[in-house]
Amino acid sequence: MNVTHRLELRDICIQLGDHVLVALDTEIGPGEVLTVMGPSGSGKSTLLAYLAGFLAPEFRAKGQVLLDGHDVSSLPAERRGLGLLFQDPLLFPHLSVSGNLRFGMPQASTDKAARVEKALANIGLTGFGDRDPATLSGGQKARVALMRLLLSAPCAVLLDEPFSKLDTHLRHEMRRLVFDRLRQAGLPSLLVTHDAEDAEDAGGRVIDLSH
Repeated sequence: MNVTHRLELRDICIQLGDHVLVALDTEIGPGEVLTVMGPSGSGKSTLLAYLAGFLAPEFRAKGQVLLDGHDVSSLPAERRGLGLLFQDPLLFPHLSVSGNLRFGMPQASTDKAARVEKALANIGLTGFGDRDPATLSGGQKARVALMRLLLSAPCAVLLDEPFSKLDTHLRHEMRRLVFDRLRQAGLPSLLVTHDAEDAEDAGGRVIDLSH
């Protein structure tokens, strides 16, 4: 039975000096993707940094980040239970593809080798386990980064424009793969982007910070 999760953002307010960048009060249900849009400087990446636990000290923020009813706002980033997908895949160059996938797994995980093989099959990369990440294409690296995130068993996911550096013909394919996998896993997800096509393919609610 799949465990379902819920991410609540309660009275979030982020300021730079006296200027309010973001004011937000919402919740994201299991498998839902909430898109936050806006141009550079609108505060969307700052919001993601606050939720993830690495907001720069020049910003002031208040509000609660609740994951399954528990306030994680004061926890260090690594204990919040949030998975992150960035513009760059950020694969570890000193590890093989399989090593990258194993790295994200909880220590208590069993049958890691079998789970890695199944994960590679799920993203069309059967037999790629021993490969050096440097030999992968951009789309292949993005798939490995996605599966590494899912194998880490997060309770919610933050997506920081993860499709922006992909070739145009790959973007739609990767969006479908990412959003389908997140829905199947029942993970509440927050996507920050300036690309309207990202929001369209995500298919959920959209909050626009451009005002």
